[in-house]
Amino acid sequence: MLHVHSNYSLLQGAVSIDDLIGRAKSYGLRALALTDRNGMYGLIQFYKKATEAGIKPLLGAYIDDPGDEREYILLLAATRDGYSNLCRAITARKLKDNFTLENLLKGELRGLFVITPSIRLLKAAGNRPNVFGELPVTSATKKISREVYEFCTANGYRYVPTSPVYFLDREDHILNRTVTAIRLRKTLGTLRDDEAEPEAFYFREYAEVLREWKKIPGALQNLNHIIDSCNVDPEIGKTKFPVFPTPNNEPSFSYLWKLAFKGLEMRYHTITETAINRLRYELEVINELGFPDYFLVVWDIVREAKRRGMMLLGRGSAANSLVSYCLGFTEVDPIKYDLYFERFLNRGRMSPPDVDLDFSWRERDEIVKYVFEKYGYDKVAMISTTVTFRARSAFRETAKVFGVAESEISQYSKFIPWTDARNLPNISTMFPEARSLRFEGEPWKSIISIAARLASFPRHLSIHPGGIVITPRPITDYVALEFASNKGLGIIITQPDMYPVEDLGLIKIDLLSQRSLGVLRETMGKLVIL
Repeated sequence: MLHVHSNYSLLQGAVSIDDLIGRAKSYGLRALALTDRNGMYGLIQFYKKATEAGIKPLLGAYIDDPGDEREYILLLAATRDGYSNLCRAITARKLKDNFTLENLLKGELRGLFVITPSIRLLKAAGNRPNVFGELPVTSATKKISREVYEFCTANGYRYVPTSPVYFLDREDHILNRTVTAIRLRKTLGTLRDDEAEPEAFYFREYAEVLREWKKIPGALQNLNHIIDSCNVDPEIGKTKFPVFPTPNNEPSFSYLWKLAFKGLEMRYHTITETAINRLRYELEVINELGFPDYFLVVWDIVREAKRRGMMLLGRGSAANSLVSYCLGFTEVDPIKYDLYFERFLNRGRMSPPDVDLDFSWRERDEIVKYVFEKYGYDKVAMISTTVTFRARSAFRETAKVFGVAESEISQYSKFIPWTDARNLPNISTMFPEARSLRFEGEPWKSIISIAARLASFPRHLSIHPGGIVITPRPITDYVALEFASNKGLGIIITQPDMYPVEDLGLIKIDLLSQRSLGVLRETMGKLVIL
């Protein structure tokens, strides 16, 4: 089993998922495990792309111990329950100050395979059917593998061979050392050998790996057992709507129907047959697509904001919907202006509608707090956004780890435009403002070469400007959580960003902050005082 750390592990692995899948396919692998460090950032992209390539995706994570990051366990989800327990294990690692692997191993491990090269952790986990000693078979780990093998055979534990992958080819080791140095805020000269991954942790020829695995009695049998047992369907594309609490448990569509027609009476002095027919048609489409609860949740947020006297504005294609107009999401009459409902929602669209609500920048946090309290802190989270390396940030960070002084870096970086890092080798000829840049001689040639390869690598997680996700069950059934980059603010975000969140069918609602609405609020307040 190859357990792979992709560049989605946020400055840990140094290889893209596309490259991993391509290499695995060229080797004829039937299965591949993605086990990023303390995260599931790339698991959904990995699942989709591996499945498309005909490779069985094993969904997992590498979880280290805060007290000793050299000690770790690999968790692989065997079942859907195991996937949820994986999400909760990662969340605990990220959010709990008192987290230890020993405590994790005493908790809920149903549906998970636990694999570790630590004899201490094997003892803590106990000799259970889902616990395996890891035999990382590389030139750098032979001593560890021998010790684990001897312990397992002497004590009746099962074991499984692995081949850790942190970069694609042997010569990519420098890229892995660079991203590790950036993460640890060190230079390449001060980075210890045990802080970066060994040079042997590249994507080796599968035939070579298999020859070594075959030398271990029973290892391949255990490996095949794990591969065959891991059958997780994360239900890509299956929408998971939060359940809106209707009065007296009235069916959601019935309640939505009543609210919409009540709103029709309020919006129009004279209700025409055209308006009635259109409202019925829109409601029928909403019901057929299974979206009544979504509209009720948005209606509830709008109602509460208006009850509190907040300024808000619904925008985007939602203005094409008469239901949106009648429920108060928007203030544009779609019948008067002959707006096309199908631009907002139609029977051919399976993804949830996208209603963007703008609030005053002074009031937006208040309505977000309401959503958390209404639907439960265990079922609501802000959505993350992945900040990636662009040309200037890739250049600056790479130059730092090469030991270049900040003042010298600034002399160059101020001329680097906001562009893709892949443009760095030719930047002086591509952009007039960079024509004076000359990266000749070392270390500049190496810096530019490596920085260009950091293009689109994740740098850190931030908070989506407006995205909030609400789930029907605890959110850690579906995704792992962590603190946003400024932990002191206490804002918890999803590890996957908006795209895998939407792939999982989770409902995203955009509650956006508008400074202009705040200015209007302040202006109106002053006018009232005068």
